[in-house]
Formats: sequence, structure tokens, C-alpha cells
Amino acid sequence: MMALVTTAEVCDANPQLLLSGELRALQPVFQIYGQRQVFSGPVVTLKVFEDNVLVRGFLEEKGNGRVLVVDGGGSLRCAILGGNPVVQAQNNGWAGIVVNGCIRDVDEINGCDIGVRALASHPVKAAKKGNGERHVPVSIGGTRIYDGEWLYVDTDGILVSKTELSV
Repeated sequence: MMALVTTAEVCDANPQLLLSGELRALQPVFQIYGQRQVFSGPVVTLKVFEDNVLVRGFLEEKGNGRVLVVDGGGSLRCAILGGNPVVQAQNNGWAGIVVNGCIRDVDEINGCDIGVRALASHPVKAAKKGNGERHVPVSIGGTRIYDGEWLYVDTDGILVSKTELSV
């Protein structure tokens, strides 16, 4: 869908979904990383804080075109995603990753055929305690995102929809 239609066109075509909240736009706070600037897929949610064990665990699974949405609490004190897990995500068929937090190994991530959005890059790596919650509602970019919703991403922004959209 998003290969032919932009997020702006989706918004223009669906004013009723925007009004009802079934279609929501995230605030434009994310930087663009990775080679895939346009991606979409069903959402898998994860909530962690300055800890990347669960992030790595998810990306070691088969992605099947899904998008991992990580609520890292907006922390700018360390990176919760690095190059090796992103390479694994690419190899395991994830469509993309959206991180409400920082990443590191930007050159390696930018070499991957996957879409990554994050607040910033940071050289310090996260703790490895294994704390966090899987498949829970998360709040990032000024909106609530639920496991199983759909994410649509391009260079204009990020949309989340309760259902898969067809335009």
C-alpha cells in the first residue's frame, strides 16, 4: 500500500478516520535511519527503559513483515538498539523498527535494508537486565499504540491505524 500512496495522501483520503482517532499521526520527533524509508506492517509493542534485552529477543524472532514499536521512555541517556540486532531484524524479515529512545552503530544500521526511526543516536549502550513488558499499549510520539494495530511510515511521518488500510 505505502509503496504507491504517501502518508499525506492517506490522511487526505481518510479525514473521518483522523477525526474518530482510528487513524493517528505521531508527532514529528523521529530521525530516519536504515535504507528503507517507506515501510508498513502490523505492530508489535514493547516497553523498556534503558535496557535492550527484550528488544534483542524480539528481533531474533521471525518478523513476518511486522513493525516493532519500542517505547523506551524517551530516554536520551543510552542506546536501546544497536547494529547487530538491526542486522538480525533485517535477516529475520522485520519491516521496520520505531524506537522512542536512542540507537547506536548508525553506519551499520544505515547499511541495512530495513526502516528504523528513533529519537537520536547515542554512543552508550543500554543495560542488560531483561526488564520490560511485551504486547502492552505504549505511548510514543504523542499517541497511544496498541499491539496488532498497523503502522505506515514514510519520509513525511508515521501513521498508526486500528486496521489495515487500503486506499
